[in-house]
Amino acid sequence: MIKKWYFYASLVVIITFLSLGFKPFNLETKPWFLIEKTDGSEYLFPSLDKDDYPESNKLNVPYTGNHLIGFKEAVAFKESQGKYRLVNSLGYMGKYQFGPQALRSIGVHSGKAFLKNPALQEKAFVALLSKNKWILRNEIERYEGKIISGVAITESGILAAAHLGGAGSVKNFFKNKGNRRFRDAYGTSLRSYMKAFGGYDLSYIEADSNATIND
Repeated sequence: MIKKWYFYASLVVIITFLSLGFKPFNLETKPWFLIEKTDGSEYLFPSLDKDDYPESNKLNVPYTGNHLIGFKEAVAFKESQGKYRLVNSLGYMGKYQFGPQALRSIGVHSGKAFLKNPALQEKAFVALLSKNKWILRNEIERYEGKIISGVAITESGILAAAHLGGAGSVKNFFKNKGNRRFRDAYGTSLRSYMKAFGGYDLSYIEADSNATIND
């Protein structure tokens, strides 16, 4: 009887010892995991500050933010929801909805080949940005930072508007101080593009009057 009692007592001691070995004595709560009285703003991401992503290049994850890639994807979503093979009712093609005239201006002569080639569409968009940046270089220099027709004018807003309606329409917009508002066939205005796509950093894009897909 005594041996049996010793056996159970020893078993209890061993179990207690093992349990203490796995029990944390200091349970620390990290502020990023449990926050009281929050308004939810802590959970807004991705950050617009590229410095918040020091490892982004190593991880091979594209940073969109307010840089060129963010501008491209924002315009693409507006134009086609990012669909490379989309052709609208007016014949505008691809992810960025190019018209035939715009394609020819940057050296693209086959609409079918253009639709089947995502890499070509990306190069075409950058080439057209470069060409329009050169055509509108004076307007960018003169009006950037000003308020026209209630819109804060930025380089990216000007180039987005040029993609929508052409560089000539943008020149006319400024010539008439925003009073004559250009709209495309679907009712989208230059002014709305200047506002929606303002504030992106497109300093990477070089102004080039002869920009083509072969650059």
